[in-house]
Amino acid sequence: MPHTQLSRVSGGLRRFTLVAACSLGVSLAAQAQQTTTVLRLAPEDVSRGLNGPQKNFFFTTGAGTANDDYQSAGFFGQRLRPYLAGNQEALDNLNRYRRQKWMYLTERLTFVGAVGLYGQQVLAHTEKEEYFNTTQQAAVGLAAFSLLSNVLISRHTNSHLQRAIEAHNTGVPAARTGVLQQMRPSTVGLAASRNGQPLLALSWNLR
Repeated sequence: MPHTQLSRVSGGLRRFTLVAACSLGVSLAAQAQQTTTVLRLAPEDVSRGLNGPQKNFFFTTGAGTANDDYQSAGFFGQRLRPYLAGNQEALDNLNRYRRQKWMYLTERLTFVGAVGLYGQQVLAHTEKEEYFNTTQQAAVGLAAFSLLSNVLISRHTNSHLQRAIEAHNTGVPAARTGVLQQMRPSTVGLAASRNGQPLLALSWNLR
């Protein structure tokens, strides 16, 4: 009777170990597949760099061919963020891109406001047209400052998003990916102990 119970317990442990190993292996494989998704920019966006136009980037997770379905990354690149999760270097670059886009949006609103103020001053003096009174001078100066800011803001904005894509595709050093990723085993399998009992075998690559 004790021998039968021992056999049942041993068989149950073997099945549990096998199921646990398979589940862990599938989970790790899914994680690896998620972290190795390659992102590709549209051909016309790849060469867009310094002082490039401030329009939305388009990307795909396919092979980068003409038949791929490209999707917009969003004005702030927000649709790329789920793909970059876990890669701090890529997220830092995406955050810089978002900051630059906010600055660009603020600059455009400032310029439009300055032009509107100047026009309002011209139309306000119907009896005698004025084009360079004190208020108009301030509006012209603000518009000129806005245009200069636009050049400085737009110079590196696109580069930040391109660097985020590159950091994601190439990966980052293990020291930057966090402790959890360093602790993830590289291989999962089964091994036998001296008395024939199945054991879960895990191994790690030293980095």
